[in-house]
Amino acid sequence: MKYVFPFMSGALGHLSNILLKSEGSDMQEENGNNEVKAEKLQNSCLEGFYEEHSVVKETLVDNSVTVSVRQCPETAKNIVSLETDLPGDVIVHWGVCKGEGRMWELPEKPYPSETALFKNKALRTLLKRHEGQSGSSGSFALDFDLTGFVFVLKLDENTWLNSMGKDFYVPLAGYSAANNQDSETRSGNVSQKDETITAYTDGIINEIRNLVNGISSQKTKTSKNIEVQESILQEIEKLAAEAYSIFRASVPSFTEDVVSDVRPPVKISSGTGSGFEILCQGFNWESHKSGRWYTELHERAAELSSLGFTVVWLPPPTDSVSPEGYMPRDLYNLNSRYGNIDELKSLVKKFHEVGIKVLGDVVLNHRCAQFKNQNGVWNIFGGRLNWDDRAVVADDPHFQGRGNKSSGDNFHAAPNIDHSQEFVRKDIKEWLCWLRDEIGYDGWRLDFVRGFWGGYVKDYLDASEPYFAVGEYWDSLSYTYGEMDHNQDAHRQRIVDWINATGGSASAFDVTTKGVLHAALERCEYWRLSDDKGKPPGVVGWWPSRAITFIENHDTGSTQGHWRFPGGKEMQGYAYILTHPGTPSVFYDHIVSDYRSEISALISLRNRNKIHCRSTIQIAKAERDVYAAIIDDKVAMKIGPGHYEPQTGAKWSLAIEGNNYRVWETS
Repeated sequence: MKYVFPFMSGALGHLSNILLKSEGSDMQEENGNNEVKAEKLQNSCLEGFYEEHSVVKETLVDNSVTVSVRQCPETAKNIVSLETDLPGDVIVHWGVCKGEGRMWELPEKPYPSETALFKNKALRTLLKRHEGQSGSSGSFALDFDLTGFVFVLKLDENTWLNSMGKDFYVPLAGYSAANNQDSETRSGNVSQKDETITAYTDGIINEIRNLVNGISSQKTKTSKNIEVQESILQEIEKLAAEAYSIFRASVPSFTEDVVSDVRPPVKISSGTGSGFEILCQGFNWESHKSGRWYTELHERAAELSSLGFTVVWLPPPTDSVSPEGYMPRDLYNLNSRYGNIDELKSLVKKFHEVGIKVLGDVVLNHRCAQFKNQNGVWNIFGGRLNWDDRAVVADDPHFQGRGNKSSGDNFHAAPNIDHSQEFVRKDIKEWLCWLRDEIGYDGWRLDFVRGFWGGYVKDYLDASEPYFAVGEYWDSLSYTYGEMDHNQDAHRQRIVDWINATGGSASAFDVTTKGVLHAALERCEYWRLSDDKGKPPGVVGWWPSRAITFIENHDTGSTQGHWRFPGGKEMQGYAYILTHPGTPSVFYDHIVSDYRSEISALISLRNRNKIHCRSTIQIAKAERDVYAAIIDDKVAMKIGPGHYEPQTGAKWSLAIEGNNYRVWETS
């Protein structure tokens, strides 16, 4: 592979020469320029590492750097050759990438000659000057399992070259385009890699067609087996998710001359269940206070099963600084404020006996340290996973981590874990597998997944092979002047992007649907429940089989009440999510409230009509005071004070009626 980066205005890979002045310089500037300086500084920071300097001048230069990559089977190395016509001494400040993100890491030794270690974060190699002509070059031997070579150029103490404020990035030979996270532009004839990907995606399409034929053949048999059809549907969905990840994948935007073979795609995990799941959140914010929650829930297991729940989500099981469990400390210590490890095992066993799967609430984004470092900062961990500060991200200002920059948003109350570290990922995968084997969990509820890249989640799910997994990707919806926007596509796109980053192997809580329902019911604006294309406006309208719909949980409701659903209108919310596609989740507080019988009736209706996460929906009305829809041509529903009756063409019978909601089914 060969990549050319021209250093000129308007060309592919336009680069800028940025002259930097250190903060200790005698040069002074007017206070009025501070905002301009701050903006330039923000735009000039290197991605993989940075030191803060004030920008003095930015100019364009007219040179180029060429990088070529070839595989050497004899040494099992990628040979990266770098050549530039830049004059003078040129230092390559470089690192490697080991995952699908662009986190700077140090490669294994040996290093090229004239190489120095920089702050244990990167390497600096002086290129060898060409004799009798301008320019210089260098060569780097890198392992096959690395995914990228990342670098910037250093001309002197004050001059750096980078790609429009970003690092140069070159994918290494043998790295699959299906897994790369950058965009690629090709010119000329179709490459061998294009043909390989086309052949592979054609294979997916053919396989989907065969599976569809399998469904048709099943339907023609009198002894039709619904379980077989659902199994085929699941396989189609996984293949489609895999094809979608290839479609969404981005690869580097340079011209590629020679491309090596594509690695086989990674398998899609089975963490999406059967499609007929109905989830119960089996705790609230106060459940820890009795100290015997596992025992109390043990007594309700048969009742929850009789109500029609198929999956229960249990609270975080580990030793924790906070009694609720969301500030974990010693991950292998499962004696918590909810009960001890033996009571937890007994509870999981009981749920299995009554036919309910169990999700463990795992907090992977952050972990509370047990010891201070030499500066008095809590970033040294104890217990079986006795990590040091290399496990903490470097850009969390509170905890002085020595890891790489975070791949997501930081949670500032505890050290944020650096999932780009191989030893961290290894330990987490072993811990999840231990939880499955030792406790019997069937899957995971993943806390604060905004904090780390979804590709790491896929790695963890591939290792632990859960029956079902759901991530909490919760951020703010779109508002204008305090009013919620009708179009929430950007919000649900962020959730869908996270699901896609997991390879479709996990679902996500449909926070978009929760927010839109909240606004529609609170303000009597039921028109909000249809998007511009006549579909449900949340994740359930785009990727229903990965949408976990809910109206309340331990954060939004309970005694926390961060985003409480409009009071007295909860049953309208449940009439919506329990009749619609997606996987509905019911909050424990509502099960033990006066809503219990109405919720039970809606679950029973959903089950007997076999409504599932992929069911079809036709929105019949979305007006100011009423919303109505027909699901799978078997169930009709309406919420709101306005009028709606299903058409008389089918034999509809009113099945459930409550405060401003009605549900019909075909007789």
